[in-house]
Amino acid sequence: MLCAVYRSPKRVDTYLYIAHPADFSVLPEPLAKSFGEPKHVMTIALTDERKLARLSVAELKEHLQDPGYYLQIPPPPESLLKKELAK
Repeated sequence: MLCAVYRSPKRVDTYLYIAHPADFSVLPEPLAKSFGEPKHVMTIALTDERKLARLSVAELKEHLQDPGYYLQIPPPPESLLKKELAK
């Protein structure tokens, strides 16, 4: 299975994974608007040997089946106050 990866021009470190060839009609309208015009980053083959940073290939394949895409957003910023209070 091939997967196309797109970055958002509106949101830093936000990526959309979608089955190749890309069918953007599967995206909910609010997501499509907030994501902006997708900029193609790469197309990857989803094989058992491939390692991904934030989820497994099996999890990504599940997302590509339903709902049809995977949205990768950056983790929330670390709270320096919580870190300091935890000391």
